[in-house]
Amino acid sequence: MILVISVSCKNKPYKKNQNTNRTEYKEIVEDNYELNKPIKNANAVLILFGNYVENAETIEREFNILKDAKNNNIAILYLNFNKKFWLTENDKTELTELLKRIFKENKLPKNNIYIGGFSTGGNISLLLSNHLIKTENEIEPKGVFIVDSPIDLLAFYEKCERNIERNFSEISVQEGTWITNLFNNSLGNPKNGITNFEKNSPFTSQTNFIENIANLNNTKLRFYTEPDINYWKINRQFEPEDLNSFSIEKLNTVLQNRFNNKKVELIKTENKGYRANGERNPHSWSIVDKESLIKWMLKD
Repeated sequence: MILVISVSCKNKPYKKNQNTNRTEYKEIVEDNYELNKPIKNANAVLILFGNYVENAETIEREFNILKDAKNNNIAILYLNFNKKFWLTENDKTELTELLKRIFKENKLPKNNIYIGGFSTGGNISLLLSNHLIKTENEIEPKGVFIVDSPIDLLAFYEKCERNIERNFSEISVQEGTWITNLFNNSLGNPKNGITNFEKNSPFTSQTNFIENIANLNNTKLRFYTEPDINYWKINRQFEPEDLNSFSIEKLNTVLQNRFNNKKVELIKTENKGYRANGERNPHSWSIVDKESLIKWMLKD
C-alpha cells in the first residue's frame, strides 16, 4: 500500500445527502488528504488516521461514516499519513502545518475538532493531539478516539517476541519478525533500556509512563476495543495480555486514577468487528458505533 494517493488536486462535483435538509457537500481530493465538507458551515470536523497501510480511500471504505456525517453536517478529513507507529518531532510539525493549511484553504471551523484513528492511526491521533494542545495551536481537538490501537510499544514488542517463540501462525511470525527488527533499528532493543520506547509511545505500562499524552488530561477521550480472546486464541494462540485491549484497559485505569478525568470512556464491544468484505476480525474499524460517535462529538 502506497503512502499517498497519487491524484491531481481538484474539486469533485458537489454531493448531496439523503436527509430532508439536502445539505450540499463538496469532495476535495489532494495527494495527502481527502476532504468531504458541507458547503455551509460544518457543525464539527472529524480528522481520521488509518492503520499502518491504510490511506484515505481504504479508511473511507472500512469506516463508512460519511453518510452519517452528512446527515449531521460534519466535515470528514481523511489523512493519507501512514506507515508510522509513533511520531517524530518533525512529523508533528509537518502534520500541524498540513492541518493549518487544510483548515485555512477550506475555511473549516476550529471550534469543534475531533481526531481519531484505527490501530497505529490511534497512536498518531493521541500523539498529534497532545502536541497540538501542548503548543497551544490554533487547531486543538475537543476529543480524541482510538480503535484497538497498540498504544504500548514496549508491550507490543514483547508480544511480537512471544509470537515468534510460539511459531503457531505464519502471519504472526512474519509480523513479529518485521516489527521487532523495525523497533530494534529505530528504538533499540528494550533489553538495553526502554527510554526510547517511553519517549515515543503513547503509554508504557511497565512504568505507567503517560507523559506523551499528559496534555490530554482535560480532553474527551474514547478507547474502543473488542477483546475477543476466543477469536485470537484460535487464530493466533494469543493470551489476554497479547491483545491491544490489555494495554488500553491499563491506560484507561491510569488516566482515571491520575487525572480523575471523567471524560475518558472505555468502550468494549462484542461481535462487532468485521472488515468491509465481511471477514470477521475484532481488530476492525467496525467496532465503532457511528451514531454514538457522532452524538459524542456534537454533545457539549
